[in-house]
Amino acid sequence: MGGTLARRLSTLPAVLLGASLLIFLLPRLAGVDTVRAVLRGRVAEAEPDPAVAARVAAELGLDRSWAEQYLRWLGHALTGDLGVSYATRTAIAPQLAAALGVSVVLAALALLVAAVVGIPLGVRAARRPGGVLDRVVTGCSVLGVAVPEFVLAPLLVLLLAVAVPLFPATGWGTPAQAVLPVLTLAAFPVALAAQLARAETVDALSRPHVAVALAKGVGGSQLLWRHGARLALTGVTALSGMFFAGLLGGAVVVEVAFGIPGLGRLLYDAVTAQDLPMLQAGLLAVVAVAVLAGVAAELLQLALDPVARAEVEV
Repeated sequence: MGGTLARRLSTLPAVLLGASLLIFLLPRLAGVDTVRAVLRGRVAEAEPDPAVAARVAAELGLDRSWAEQYLRWLGHALTGDLGVSYATRTAIAPQLAAALGVSVVLAALALLVAAVVGIPLGVRAARRPGGVLDRVVTGCSVLGVAVPEFVLAPLLVLLLAVAVPLFPATGWGTPAQAVLPVLTLAAFPVALAAQLARAETVDALSRPHVAVALAKGVGGSQLLWRHGARLALTGVTALSGMFFAGLLGGAVVVEVAFGIPGLGRLLYDAVTAQDLPMLQAGLLAVVAVAVLAGVAAELLQLALDPVARAEVEV
């Protein structure tokens, strides 16, 4: 496990370096005029004075080559200095840290719901393929995958905040305020976890060693949870890093809809305000957390699956 962790961590600098270069170059490749974006928040003129534009470019170092700009930006980022927001004119790092903390909690809660609800449903459904529970779980899983978050969010608000006022429709900070956004964000991973757990459990119950156990008189429920559930948990764990990254990066709709001050909302505001430093810092944070989550998920899978661990160690 120690060698595996060292190998995985050794690749992180190269991955993050490549991601940082791409994130830095994206506005330039898209033809975004950074100076114009800065001045748009400071002056009302549609066409800024060329002398003012030149002075702002020199002030921000935008008159240098892109390589010099990138190395300067990267050097500051490595020291924790992510620059100043064009929109708010305040330091980016504290705002990003606060927003990232909210989004990590939201994504973690959604992933927990997916594990607690999706895996048991999938395992139970696999006990009798084609049965009533299997058909219900499959149908609900298809619905969970098909219904987008921007449709599910207002539906849950209408049902559980307006028609039956059980939970607040907006805000963040209390357990009640977290219910609707977590349910909205968890619908997709719950559906995928249920389908994956069902498929893994059906496969596990069809293996020779399970047939031998059945011949020895081992009970069906014991086999289901000892063999099927463990394999299902391993399979879902292998994808949990991808789930977490997707939830973290895809929470924009949920955070905007429910008024949550998370990373998705921060990125949305940065895009609408053309706040390039905030957008670049936010994207870099998403990539870094996604890569770390993938490594953590892989190590957890190896801890749960001795066969996979033996293959890696060979």
